[in-house]
Amino acid sequence: METTCEIPPAAVRARLKLPAPLARDVLGIAVPAGAFALSFGALSTSTGFTVAQTCALSLLMFTGGSQFALVSAIASGSAALPATTVAVLLGSRNALYGLRLTGLLRLSPLRRVFAAQLVIDESAAMATSQEDPEHGRMAFWATGLAIFTLWNLGTLLGALGGRLLPDPSTLGLDAAAPAAFLALLAPRVKARETRVTALVAVVVVLILVPFTPIGVPVVVAALVAVATGMRMRAHVAGR
Repeated sequence: METTCEIPPAAVRARLKLPAPLARDVLGIAVPAGAFALSFGALSTSTGFTVAQTCALSLLMFTGGSQFALVSAIASGSAALPATTVAVLLGSRNALYGLRLTGLLRLSPLRRVFAAQLVIDESAAMATSQEDPEHGRMAFWATGLAIFTLWNLGTLLGALGGRLLPDPSTLGLDAAAPAAFLALLAPRVKARETRVTALVAVVVVLILVPFTPIGVPVVVAALVAVATGMRMRAHVAGR
């Protein structure tokens, strides 16, 4: 016989209320991402995608790097299949985040389908950077939903504005989101293990970028970072 447990209204309000520092971090990540989406919308429509197709990319794909890679590859003359392959390869890193988040979120199979759409760099970083697991879960949902909303709104506005929007590099929009992301991660790179893992990943990316297709350096660096971190933890545990 299935039993249920009622949660008092006060407890519900407490679970839904974000701590002020966490709310600031969410906004600090989501707002630049939404602004950057303006440039994606404009770039996509100028490449030849319709407004509806552009918005569909943000709704269904929802991973900025892959979206830019797909549109840029099409713009450079690539066929649909190679362009899609590059986008999928670049987005495959989210699968690694999913493995890390499974134990933290503790969701039913049905809810995992919905949560998977929100697994991106920012939501994964926000969730795993919280010391309190409950705050980590709150951070994941708050960040994922905030960015999803603002990214799709920015995409729509950028697509409608089209060529009225200047080159994103002249506005600094292309640097805003990565800068906010690095600001979020910087406080976490304190331990020797974390610093070494980050350094190894950066070196791998720098080596591979000139010689490999878009997306390959990020995926390889992620795998190398995971292997490096696991090796260092095993070494520390074996002492």
